[in-house]
Amino acid sequence: MPRSRAQPRHHHCHQHLSQKVLHLRKYYKWILWFALSIYLFVSTTSSSSSPLFLPLRLKPNLPARALIEARNPSSSSSSLPKVYVYDLPSRYNKDWLSNSRCSSHLFASEVAIHEALLRYPGRAADPDKADFFFLPVYVSCNFSTPNGFPSLHHARPLLSSAVDFVSARFPFWNRSRGRDHVFVASHDYGACFHAMEDVAIADGIPDFMRRSIILQTFGVRSSHPCQEAEHVLIPPYVQPQIEDEWSVPEKMRRDIFVFFRGKMEVHPKNVSGRFYSKRVRTEILRRYGGNPRFRLERKRSGDYRAEMARSVFCLCPLGWAPWSPRLVEAVVLGCVPVVVADGIRLPFPETVRWPEISVTVAEADVGRLETILDHVAATNLSVIQRNLWEPTRRRALLFHLPMAEGDATWHVLRALEGMRHRSQLGPRGTGREAV
Repeated sequence: MPRSRAQPRHHHCHQHLSQKVLHLRKYYKWILWFALSIYLFVSTTSSSSSPLFLPLRLKPNLPARALIEARNPSSSSSSLPKVYVYDLPSRYNKDWLSNSRCSSHLFASEVAIHEALLRYPGRAADPDKADFFFLPVYVSCNFSTPNGFPSLHHARPLLSSAVDFVSARFPFWNRSRGRDHVFVASHDYGACFHAMEDVAIADGIPDFMRRSIILQTFGVRSSHPCQEAEHVLIPPYVQPQIEDEWSVPEKMRRDIFVFFRGKMEVHPKNVSGRFYSKRVRTEILRRYGGNPRFRLERKRSGDYRAEMARSVFCLCPLGWAPWSPRLVEAVVLGCVPVVVADGIRLPFPETVRWPEISVTVAEADVGRLETILDHVAATNLSVIQRNLWEPTRRRALLFHLPMAEGDATWHVLRALEGMRHRSQLGPRGTGREAV
């Protein structure tokens, strides 16, 4: 009898539980829908001020560390080295800015890097905590020559005087013998400080700079006395405003097939047994001066950049030195650089990836230039242009103020950080480029 009375009670409990489950199932979908709606509303509302809901916008083609840190610029700069900037007397830098060309001409990276480092979040206020020491000496601003080009005769004594100044007042130069000190040498042949290669080679790099780190525009693949110090290859200076003026190169109408404006001697002069551009520019003028597909002018004046922005291919032949600012201007303006300078090394190859955005023509093949470019136009031009128009490529070649993540100064600091890491693993070599 007790058992028979327990059965209805058990049946009633089971029936009650089943009803609860049915009610939960009934409202489960509504609860889930409501929660999902709230999540989607909050995550897509742009007016939300909470950083928790800000979308992560990754910048393409940056190194993995930069991608991780893209949300927080301060964290990105914290992964770069600490740099102490010496506060030198104005005769070493600021006094030269009385000439406005000092901060705008093709060698002005020495000014741009200094100004960027002064605003750099990783600038070391305490020199004892610095990884590197920067000497801001402007040696490219003496425009005293008759042709208006910078005179470099004062470079060595001015730099030597700066080293004497810091070594007499701080212990850091003497402590490392200058190994952790950084200079800019943005001239034709870097820290050899002369525009003519034979003289530059004969003079060499000053002894007091040989153990230091040089930021230089000159670079060749072969051994060369002017790149025997440890160095970081940097682009020639082009004012960053060019990016604002021509912000969408992929939308430009390109009705000029090949473009070049600049010095081309009809009868090249023999200067100490050497000819300007190794006569390459003369040969370009001789062969293609009357060709309507080639826009060639012997002076850089006129609508230089407007014409470059309308061009498919922009010639970048060597001058006295293998490099020129045309390399940067062509990339920023979306014109495929045609590099005619045997053995040249170009800056920041991991980011810019020059073979993907340019055409290289041997100096001896200038006579076949039109044929070579016709072949490129008929095969992979669209791929080259698509690569060329990626914003990360042109950003890497410009010096912004303040420094922007992925720009030229940022890449310099990243190279220095790599150098610092390698120095912890073993002694640094000489004549090696930091990449």
